[in-house]
Amino acid sequence: MSRYLDFDWTVDSRAVDMCNQCRSSAMLGYLQEAATLAALDLGASGPQVLEKYNCLWMVSKSWLELDQPLRWNERFTVRTWHRGAQGASSYRDFDILRDGKAIGQAVTLWVLVDVDSHKLFRMKDLEEFRGTDGGGLCKNVKLHRVRLPEEFDGREERAMRYSDTDINGHVNNVHYADFACDALHLERYGRGKFVRTVQIDYVGECHAGETVTIDTAVQGDELFARGRGQGGDERFGVCLALDKLP
Repeated sequence: MSRYLDFDWTVDSRAVDMCNQCRSSAMLGYLQEAATLAALDLGASGPQVLEKYNCLWMVSKSWLELDQPLRWNERFTVRTWHRGAQGASSYRDFDILRDGKAIGQAVTLWVLVDVDSHKLFRMKDLEEFRGTDGGGLCKNVKLHRVRLPEEFDGREERAMRYSDTDINGHVNNVHYADFACDALHLERYGRGKFVRTVQIDYVGECHAGETVTIDTAVQGDELFARGRGQGGDERFGVCLALDKLP
């Protein structure tokens, strides 16, 4: 039997951009909150797995696809479930519905990391995930590394601040979408398009007080951003795909 949960949200004024479209970071934030509440329902939330397994949840990849943008004051539903526990990671799937009709989907890939050893926790040992997956709802989407271009023609520095951090002490994953959109100057792309897909690789943690170099490139309607630490080590990769408004 499929197990899923529905969460209803309203796009508020803080979530929209100058074109009255829900920003990618805000949409990822709604998905993150749905995932958190679903994990809490399973008894596998952050504080619960920390106490029981001495581990922290970390998202390693995320992918979001929309057929059309959401706008201020629109109500929508996030339906979510997990795919089970295999290997060292677990997928969580999402459907995004408006007025009962699907307008988008998303997938995130999660790992559990031991607080002391920093080793990956074996998902098969996560008791709470046994027999609680989405069954026939589970998607076939597999997330791979973002294929970044060989050359970048834009570059800027971005300071990591207190307001970027979360309960785990590092930059929250939803902020990377804003970092990419800001560095790519998404405001230049007019009112006739929207962000259809967003894919983010979370390669290394960022912390308040650091400065990250963000390299950018544009190839038609695909926009790319790569974040690097002060030593040149890659921290994140982002690919955005734009499409005409329906």
